[in-house]
Amino acid sequence: MNCNTQNAKSVCITEKTLIVGIDVESETHYARAFDWSNYEYTRKPL
Repeated sequence: MNCNTQNAKSVCITEKTLIVGIDVESETHYARAFDWSNYEYTRKPL
């Protein structure tokens, strides 16, 4: 599946998808990980 648009990217999220976000703006960096059902696995400072 071609995931070039925002709507297509939302459709491409499956049960095997892990979404990771990293905040590097502040002095303490944070990483968060979510699965396809919006369950948060971790939110840790780095």
